[in-house]
Amino acid sequence: MTDPVLPPASAASADSGAYTLTLSCADRPGIVAAVAGALASAGGNITESQQYGSPETGSFFMRVAFTSGSGRDVVHSALAEVAGRFGMDWQLHRAGVPVRTLIMASKAGHCLNDLLFQQRAGNLPIEVPAIVSNHRDLEGMADFYGVPFHHVPVTASSKADAEDRLRALMAELDIELVVLARYMQILSDGLCRDLAGRAINIHHSFLPSFKGARPYHQAHARGVKLIGATAHYVTSDLDEGPIIEQEVVRVDHARTTSQLVAIGSGVEGRTLSKAVQWHAEHRVLLDGRRTIVFN
Repeated sequence: MTDPVLPPASAASADSGAYTLTLSCADRPGIVAAVAGALASAGGNITESQQYGSPETGSFFMRVAFTSGSGRDVVHSALAEVAGRFGMDWQLHRAGVPVRTLIMASKAGHCLNDLLFQQRAGNLPIEVPAIVSNHRDLEGMADFYGVPFHHVPVTASSKADAEDRLRALMAELDIELVVLARYMQILSDGLCRDLAGRAINIHHSFLPSFKGARPYHQAHARGVKLIGATAHYVTSDLDEGPIIEQEVVRVDHARTTSQLVAIGSGVEGRTLSKAVQWHAEHRVLLDGRRTIVFN
């Protein structure tokens, strides 16, 4: 059972008394009533509630947004009793606290630009203290948005050192989420395990089709009628992690390869931004190799 510790709250979130609770456990009668009762005992007012029972795994998932003026210690204590009784894995988040996010990219900047623009526009509840890249091509974009840029070259001989540097940077900056925004390097199995459930990748195709290099060229050669993108959690199985979001666009025979690339770039940016938003809003729960997305 997870016994969460709430992160330090900003003044705004502390004043609001707004929280988001996510939980999972073995499905059985009485869970919803028990959670609602615990929140009521802590002066909680539920503003949004979603739940799902998985018939395949027998697991129950729930996301509850609520307000309470009783203070987080009172809320935590009330929920801890219920969590213990039902054997829950649970997390309690203060609303309005942005998720500290490190973005990694290589040379293509469309996904990075979309994330930074959406964050600046207030559409993504994330804070971006650093951008990491194995090339310098996107340093100007980082400067434009005022985000510190870290050039971490990766070669076969330096891969382990580069990942150690990444781990150190994540620890230094209290990073909660890593986003691979067209970062064209394969992470080691060890780093994938370290980032389980908190690293999101965008794959430039509608998985599982057209894996590997030059997917739009593969798609054009096959005369596809749909192109798309897949945002998923990173695992040691390349491009096989739990899928968070997918989007497709219909095309026809008249589209050139360069047009497919341009259309695909827009799809990739939108798909990745949606996945990051839902993760940062604590709407994504893992169910084995699948995700439950409360959107």
